[in-house]
Amino acid sequence: MCALSKDIGIDLGTASVLVYVKGKGIVLNEPAVVAMDKNTGKLLKVGGEAQAMLGRTPGNIVAIRPLRDGVISDYDMTERMLKEFIHKVGEFRFIKPRLIICVPSGITEVEERAVIDAGIQAGARKVYLIEEPVAAAIGAGIDITKPDGHMVVDIGGGTADIAVISLSGVVESCSIKVAGDKMNEAIVKYMRRKYNLLIGERTAEEMKIKIGCVYPKEEEAYLEIKGRCLMTGLPKVARVSSSEMMEAFEEPVERIMEAIHSVLERTPPELVADISANGIVMTGGGSLVDGFDKLVEARTGIHTEVAEDAISCVAIGTGKSLDSIGAMQDGTMNLSRRKQM
Repeated sequence: MCALSKDIGIDLGTASVLVYVKGKGIVLNEPAVVAMDKNTGKLLKVGGEAQAMLGRTPGNIVAIRPLRDGVISDYDMTERMLKEFIHKVGEFRFIKPRLIICVPSGITEVEERAVIDAGIQAGARKVYLIEEPVAAAIGAGIDITKPDGHMVVDIGGGTADIAVISLSGVVESCSIKVAGDKMNEAIVKYMRRKYNLLIGERTAEEMKIKIGCVYPKEEEAYLEIKGRCLMTGLPKVARVSSSEMMEAFEEPVERIMEAIHSVLERTPPELVADISANGIVMTGGGSLVDGFDKLVEARTGIHTEVAEDAISCVAIGTGKSLDSIGAMQDGTMNLSRRKQM
C-alpha cells in the first residue's frame, strides 16, 4: 500500500464528482448519478453508466441524482455513491483514507454534518471540509496566503459561489442555488413556451454546451433539436439559434450577476482595489458557457478570465490543500465537529 494514497480530495458536485488522490492527481471524474433497483434497493450502476439510464429506465429501476443544489438530498444514496467511487480509485482495505470534501460556501451546519457523516460511513478515517471558492482559487493557481484580494466566481451544476479571498480566508462570499442545472431548466421552459416542444434534461445540457451563450456572439450558431410536440404528442424538430439561448438564460444569468454585484458592494475598498488590479477568475463548468467572462467584465468593468482548467479547478485545489491539512486556518477548512477514531 502506497503511503501517498492515504489522502483523497473529493469535489462533491451536483453534476459530477471528481476524485483527487495525493501523489496521483485527478483519478476519477464521473457524473453524480446513481441507478438502483426500486424493488430490492440494490445499487446497479454509479456515475457514467447510471447517467446513460436517466430518463430511459423501466419501472423497477430508478436513476437519481443524490445531490441537489450543491447539497445532499438523498443521504443514503450519497454515502453509497461515495463508497463506490472511493473503492474505484484504490484499495483502502487496510488503511482508511483521510478525505477533504469540497462544499458550497453557503452550507449550513446540518448540511456540513451530513457531508462529514457520509464521508465517514463511506470509509474515511477523517473528513475535512473546504469551501468551493477557496479550492477553486488554489486550483486556478492563486496564492491565497498573501494579504491581497482575489475574487473567484465558481459556477457549478447546483450552486454559484462568489467569494473574495485574502490571507487564506473568505472575506466576503455569496452562494446561490442558481447555476448550470437552473440554466438547463431555463432551456426546457423556453422550448416549451416558444416551440411547444418538450425536451429532456440531457438535450438541454447538449444545447447549453453547443450553442449556449450569454453575450452576443460574432457569428450566430444553430442546432436542430428533437423533442415531443405538446400539441400533437408526436416527435418534432426545431432549429434553435444561439441568440435564442441568450434569451432563455436571461433569468438565471441575472441572478448570478446580482450575486457578483452584492459581493463587490460588501467588500472593503482596499480589497476592491486589489480585485480591480488582479481581475476576476471564473471556474466551474457553468463558466464555460460562451461569453460569460465577457458579460462579467462588461457589467463590472473588471478584467475577467476563465481559469485554464475550469471544470477541474475545484478538484485540483482540493487536492493541493491535502498538503496542508494541519496548517490551514480555521474557517477555510473545518475539522469535523466531533472526535473521530
